[in-house]
Amino acid sequence: MKEKIQQFLESDLLEQYLLETTGPEESARVERYIAMYPEVRDSYLELQENLEAYAKLHAVRAPEGLRERILQRVRNERAGRRRFMRYAVAASIAALFFAGASFWFYNQNQNLQVENDLVNNKIRVLEADMKEQLEDVRNQFIVLNNPGTRKFMVNGNQKARELKAIAYVNPVKKLSYINVRKLPNLPEDKDYQMWAEVNGEMVNLGVIRNYEDKDKLMALPYGEKGLSYITIEPKGGNTTPSVQNIVADFSY
Repeated sequence: MKEKIQQFLESDLLEQYLLETTGPEESARVERYIAMYPEVRDSYLELQENLEAYAKLHAVRAPEGLRERILQRVRNERAGRRRFMRYAVAASIAALFFAGASFWFYNQNQNLQVENDLVNNKIRVLEADMKEQLEDVRNQFIVLNNPGTRKFMVNGNQKARELKAIAYVNPVKKLSYINVRKLPNLPEDKDYQMWAEVNGEMVNLGVIRNYEDKDKLMALPYGEKGLSYITIEPKGGNTTPSVQNIVADFSY
């Protein structure tokens, strides 16, 4: 029975249930386990508290003033339409200028349409960005709280003895993250850069620096045989890793 409960806890059903992504049968199974087994109920309550705290910590706010700018754009469009109607009446009276006025109004309407499309595109980009950030927060929550997650301590070599990092790998959800806790100082013309070799393919993960937020996680591409490096590169990063300048590496 203990093995059965342990297998259940190591799955991600509790996390999915909390995030409301389970189907009816899975939800019923989770609720049955919560009611029957105290250790499952304790894990559920702990995950619930962690999720609430994590969501508050990583709450995504819309850019300042976005709502006001959108409302002002709508007001301007409505005012533009009212002006259009007044000018149209005037143009019907002044038939002599009708052709020129119609052309001007057409241009005005086209400009309004272009501006409206720009606003709509910005809103869509913002929504997609927020969705991506929320998905990343969800994945981080699963990795940090799932019992099946493996943790690896990463230390620098002789070139960067003070380098400290922690890697988290969850084979159930196929998610990998790294938390770079400390990086030794570098000359101003140098940067640290993260790389990942997954299934024989090298991936550039970009420049990394010391963060004020020591709990910040960087996503790693997941693979059955993953290998990550941290190298010292010229300022701004490099297109290929400088193998002779590897300061830390770990496999997962």
